[in-house]
Amino acid sequence: MWRGWHACELRVADHRLLKKWRLRNREEFERVFQRRRSVSDGMLVMYGCHNNLGHSRMGLVVSRKMGNAVRRNRWKRLLREAYRLRRLQLPEGMDMVVIPRKGVQPELCSLARSLKVLSSRLEKKLSADEGKEV
Repeated sequence: MWRGWHACELRVADHRLLKKWRLRNREEFERVFQRRRSVSDGMLVMYGCHNNLGHSRMGLVVSRKMGNAVRRNRWKRLLREAYRLRRLQLPEGMDMVVIPRKGVQPELCSLARSLKVLSSRLEKKLSADEGKEV
């Protein structure tokens, strides 16, 4: 049962999701996938890499395996909203590609929580990798 966004206490001052906060073209997605760093939980898989920007960006990949267009669009709407609401709590300077897992019902609160946890784990993983390369 949906209880609205108040139930999970998600708030953000700016209500817009600007284009600069999204991955928008094939090259940006390919750069993230080529880095081959990922984290996952029961709901999402997140790939990521550092960017040279002062903010993080997110891209979505929702496969046809997730269902018909209505279901895929619902996933995308909820993931964008979860990102918009949690954006200020996520690590800065990362590009992330989020892929939902099949068989899970999307809920805003759990998606927002998952985005925050996975992005933190991904940032730690990327930072550890940079320490090894130096």
